[in-house]
Amino acid sequence: MSAVRVLVNPRAAARAQPYPVALALDAEGFAVAAREISAWPGYAPTPLLELPALATALGLAELRYKDERGRFGLKSFKALGGAYAVRRVLSRQPRPVQDVTVTCATDGNHGRSVAWGAQLFGCRCVIFIHETVSEGRAAAIRRYGAEVRRVKGNYDDAVRHAADAAAKNGWHVVSDTSYEGYRDVPRDVMHGYGVMAGEILAQWPADRVPTHVFVQAGVGALAAALCASFWLHWRERRPRCVVVEPSRADCFYRSIEAGRPVAVHGDLDTVMAGLACGEVSALAWEVLATGADAVVAIDDAYALEAVRVLAAPRAGDPVVVAGETGGAGLAALLALQARPELRAQLALGGDSAVLLLGSEGDTDPEIYRRIVGRSADEVLAA
Repeated sequence: MSAVRVLVNPRAAARAQPYPVALALDAEGFAVAAREISAWPGYAPTPLLELPALATALGLAELRYKDERGRFGLKSFKALGGAYAVRRVLSRQPRPVQDVTVTCATDGNHGRSVAWGAQLFGCRCVIFIHETVSEGRAAAIRRYGAEVRRVKGNYDDAVRHAADAAAKNGWHVVSDTSYEGYRDVPRDVMHGYGVMAGEILAQWPADRVPTHVFVQAGVGALAAALCASFWLHWRERRPRCVVVEPSRADCFYRSIEAGRPVAVHGDLDTVMAGLACGEVSALAWEVLATGADAVVAIDDAYALEAVRVLAAPRAGDPVVVAGETGGAGLAALLALQARPELRAQLALGGDSAVLLLGSEGDTDPEIYRRIVGRSADEVLAA
């Protein structure tokens, strides 16, 4: 099987260390986002699924999976961040909403959320995608009325194209990654993601706490939002935060190793399309530099295996439709299954209660069919 690497964060905060008050993410920001998003038409908490048979097979005490496939019909948790940030941008504009244009770069899911938010709130939207984003994901964005522009290069190149176009045209960038001079909108995006954490806090059995959360990285916005939320709520009892990313786009692995943000260059080609990012978000780094307990970098084969495992569950477990990015947490567990020395580094064993973030469903149905051999509808009907 393919490679897996584990890096324990040498700068991880001690369990007793309080959440740093100087960080941009805070309890009030999470609360404001929750009040806004929970009032939107179609809002409902997504399920936290229990997978006891898979937990046993993986040598764990407990395994739960937050299934974001049903989120606002977008098949992804991204609906919580991008659309909320669009709403916040529009609330600060003196011009009529229909005269405002929002834009961003995307691997697929964030752009779909921004496009949906623009349609929901009545403004124009232009989305930039890079060379390897599938046409299925591009078409899904267009269905919400956005103009889609494909540019050469990788995700980080598309980010720069979106920023340049916005500067020239007076548009508003709604990005989930932050950089120098650009923090307010990504902060809104991340506070929106905190809605998922709030739901998990209400859904997890009240008499105990997960020991580990395996959360996919990308630019780190989701991982940081979950890490901050759990740190604020569970404090010294918070779960170990294990960040998962592709071996070919391992910017957090390299950054944690160096103790500073390190960019990964090249095409960043990975089946985990939503994680094909070479530069960490500055805001996410502020949280995860000490909030992340470890990073796991995995090869693509494990992500494909995770999608298939969830589609064909062991007896008693529910069927789960997950995209290649959505199954990344399980992919890491599968990669670690036969590596006791790496599991030991993460304190992962028979008494562990693990939370996985199923960040997406079949966001590209054709790719899902190629991986599993059946459509999502056929998987769920079996």
